[in-house]
Amino acid sequence: MQPKLAPLAECPCARAVETVGEWWSILILRDALLRGLSRFDEFERSLGIAPNMLARRLKHLAQSGLFERRLYSERPKRYEYVLTDKGRDFFPVIAALIGYANRHLAPEGASLLLAERETGAPVIPVTVDAATLRSITVERITVIAGPRASAGMRERLARAAAQNAAAQPKSN
Repeated sequence: MQPKLAPLAECPCARAVETVGEWWSILILRDALLRGLSRFDEFERSLGIAPNMLARRLKHLAQSGLFERRLYSERPKRYEYVLTDKGRDFFPVIAALIGYANRHLAPEGASLLLAERETGAPVIPVTVDAATLRSITVERITVIAGPRASAGMRERLARAAAQNAAAQPKSN
């Protein structure tokens, strides 16, 4: 389902939020990625979510290509929700949310850490550029038009760049 407004439909953030931005969806993906859950009753027990809400969220995530719905029992008919490559690619987002929450929302200390499977050593998630391995920060990174950007998108980005340049302090 695409956002109705053209500027939003073209925005990758809006597209991602349209697909997984509802908080139950993120928690379902978290449980699948971190705990290996795949069955309706497992998600329901873990999250305490109403069955009708869970059914809607799982249907949406499957239609969006994050899960593949597979029959695992004929009598009664029961399905499991298996992460696809697209679903597994959401893991860095979950890792970033955990890192953010541990840094900024856990003054009493982290209750959950990420760790390397082989060594058990805790890891601190950061986002880096794959080519340079440099951190991606708001101070270092900007947005530019991609090859499929519309004229409207290019115009909005040009206006934003001009405003940002005007707001920068002048160096002597």
